[in-house]
Amino acid sequence: MENLHHIVVVGGGAGGLELVTRLGNKLGKKKRARITLVDAVLTHVWKPLLHEVAAGSLDASSNEVNFRAHALKHHFEFQLGSMSDLDREAQKITLAPFYDNDGDEVVPERHVSYDTLVIAVGSNANDFGTPGAKEHCLFLDSLAQARRFHNLMLNAFLRKNHEANQGASHELPITIIGAGATGVELAAELRLASRELPVYGMNELRPADVTIRVIEAADRILPALPTRLSTAALKELEHQNVQVLTGQPVSEIKPQSVIMKDGTELPSDMTIWAAGIKAPAFLHEIGDLETNWGNQLVVNQTLQTTRDENVFAFGDCAACPQPDSDKSVPPRAQAAHQQADTLFKTLVNRLENKELVAFVYNDHGSLINFSRYTTVGNLMGNLSGRSMYIEGKVARLFYVSLYRMHQVALHGFLRTGVIWLMDLISRAMHPRLKLH
Repeated sequence: MENLHHIVVVGGGAGGLELVTRLGNKLGKKKRARITLVDAVLTHVWKPLLHEVAAGSLDASSNEVNFRAHALKHHFEFQLGSMSDLDREAQKITLAPFYDNDGDEVVPERHVSYDTLVIAVGSNANDFGTPGAKEHCLFLDSLAQARRFHNLMLNAFLRKNHEANQGASHELPITIIGAGATGVELAAELRLASRELPVYGMNELRPADVTIRVIEAADRILPALPTRLSTAALKELEHQNVQVLTGQPVSEIKPQSVIMKDGTELPSDMTIWAAGIKAPAFLHEIGDLETNWGNQLVVNQTLQTTRDENVFAFGDCAACPQPDSDKSVPPRAQAAHQQADTLFKTLVNRLENKELVAFVYNDHGSLINFSRYTTVGNLMGNLSGRSMYIEGKVARLFYVSLYRMHQVALHGFLRTGVIWLMDLISRAMHPRLKLH
């Protein structure tokens, strides 16, 4: 193994895990290369599902992929740790010490050598330096944050239900800052929770007592998506009694309120930041690699970084150009999936001294899911180049299939079929919301 070409992938998100799975099956199994995945946590959950975990609509424990177990099945290695430095001359990365919950060091700083390095560490929320955001907002960048949100939400509902029982004021204002896909879908999931929890004993708190507000600085929600989709989403949110404020920048976050740019102060017991993303700060000029204003590693169309042909990057943490466009590939799950597929071909070709594959992004459309209420979206036609608007059960089917496609990439068709069947059984046996 020491003599094999060593491919190290940092980041076990959707794209990173799909890539190491395919590389392990293709190269690791046949001892053609050594494949290593590095991640700061032990399990993977598809990031577009985190808002469902936060609201309790999804039990993350039944949807997690354990990196160690997955590595054994698919012929790659796993290293637990956070990348903290890169030595391009020595071709090695540094992993920061790993500490337990009590702050005691479990594993000291380590170094991992590579022949080919792939960085796929995703993105974090970008609070744009808004005063009070870091201190008083909740974020949904990780499974740990989603679980924390869920616990805080349950406690807030429980507290307000008790106050209602005592005849005290019991309004629960919840504010979501940012009306992109995450913010809009989270609003729908929270409205569902406000209607479902009374079924399980919190019957003093009515859905009307829970004010859900979405604030967007742009002049419409879902500003990155087609206007028709934005209009349909706005109509659905209003139908679900979600307040929507557009063209309203936020200037400050306080412990129990949100301050608008015009000075208006809105009460908010729970404030969630879902406006904008940026690549992790540690990437800024790490190993003297080129980065942009959002900490993204600048790559060319082959996904190689501009200053080192042995270092690749893809997904949200990479700024990849596209032909005939002045914009980089958008930070979306479908882009990471497509890049993982292209990079798999490239890395196999590298071992065989063949040409690298240039990445070209194909936009297949967008889908916005409003919990169990409805789904709206547009699908891009491969032949006509035009988009087709869809909604309701058909759109919901396409939305669910996105996650199933990710599972197929990780587990294959047969195992995904078994997982799907287990999900159906779980839904029949367990409460519709996670209550703990």
